[in-house]
Amino acid sequence: MSDDLVPDDLWERIAPLLPPRPPRRHRYPGRLPADDRAALRGIVYVLRKNVSWGDVPAELTGCSRVTAWRRLRDWTEAGVWPRLHEVLLAELRKAGLLDMDDCAVDGSHIRALKRGAHTGPSPVARARPGSKHHLIVDRHGTPLAVTLTGGNRHDVTQLTSLLDLIPRIRGLRGRPRHRPGRLFADRGYDYDKYRRILRARGITPKIARRGVPHGSGLGKTRWVVERTFAWLHQFKRLRIRYEIRADLHLGLLQLACNIICLRRLRTSF
Repeated sequence: MSDDLVPDDLWERIAPLLPPRPPRRHRYPGRLPADDRAALRGIVYVLRKNVSWGDVPAELTGCSRVTAWRRLRDWTEAGVWPRLHEVLLAELRKAGLLDMDDCAVDGSHIRALKRGAHTGPSPVARARPGSKHHLIVDRHGTPLAVTLTGGNRHDVTQLTSLLDLIPRIRGLRGRPRHRPGRLFADRGYDYDKYRRILRARGITPKIARRGVPHGSGLGKTRWVVERTFAWLHQFKRLRIRYEIRADLHLGLLQLACNIICLRRLRTSF
């Protein structure tokens, strides 16, 4: 089996976080369950290649299509992906690769081919069903938090939710870090109400003003979040939403963010 899909460094971090399997029956135990690493191969294969779950190649991944989908469901419901994210962010902070003094936030539209939770008429696709990824990153573009909403939700409505989702990042002595120093955003976040909310949290808002000519210079720092969206869309499954269940699409999105964090961590080795 190819380990290009699930490298050793990814597996070593995720294996301790997986929920234990239920004990097998002594009588009529049935077939042995598929290996967890093989199931993760199937999940990552779908995430990267954007094949349907029915087309997951068992000869390459070592698991069936049903097993891969079920493990994604079970691990998403168990909260594996956010816990893995917290582990990776702590390692990044310990290695000096996390810089939260300057952070950036933005949203990105995607089409939703099927109805489900967190879909809505997209204003950029002639009111076709769509969803939206909302993302906050550090100075280097490392994902700190991500959410999923309907395509008709305004970016600014998810600002406080994203800030609340940033975990308390350990890795160094002292109090965990969970708050940006300065937050950069485009004109879609230009509301005095949210500036006051940021200042009340001890965050300095750096938000472009509507009606002001371009050239504020904020884009020199804010561009990293757009680059991170480009990284996420290299995972072909995230370009269009196929999952009816919103939590499963969000689980794939969180897994992709974890892989991006791991790539960043590899630069310290």
